[in-house]
Amino acid sequence: MLALSIRQPYAELILRGIKTAELRRMSTNIIGQRFYIYAPKVKAVAPVWSNDLDVAKPPSWMLELARQVKLIEPDADLPTGLLVGTAVIEKVEAPSDASAVASTIFMWHLADVQRLKHPIKPSGHPQPVWWHND
Repeated sequence: MLALSIRQPYAELILRGIKTAELRRMSTNIIGQRFYIYAPKVKAVAPVWSNDLDVAKPPSWMLELARQVKLIEPDADLPTGLLVGTAVIEKVEAPSDASAVASTIFMWHLADVQRLKHPIKPSGHPQPVWWHND
């Protein structure tokens, strides 16, 4: 099954149903297909290791909510380096201006998000975006 890397605390916000879309610089054709959510070892407060993940600064309300539920504290006990859940991309919202596609952010709307009862160590080699967990 495919896996998608989503840094903490955003992976946890998705699993809790607070964050319902993933923002990326590219579109995807993985619509309607279940995939793993992988929480990389590096959290979102660290330097970005992929230009695709550096799409936009999260809205201030999302950061404040993450602080309130203690998701971005240094001692927050969030799983990293593990497959933490699964989801399906329901639709991709593309930029309205076709000439701005290269510099615009795509919104991948997530549905049927499920937390794994026991996080799984990946068998494949994690990548910044999509990768196969065989």
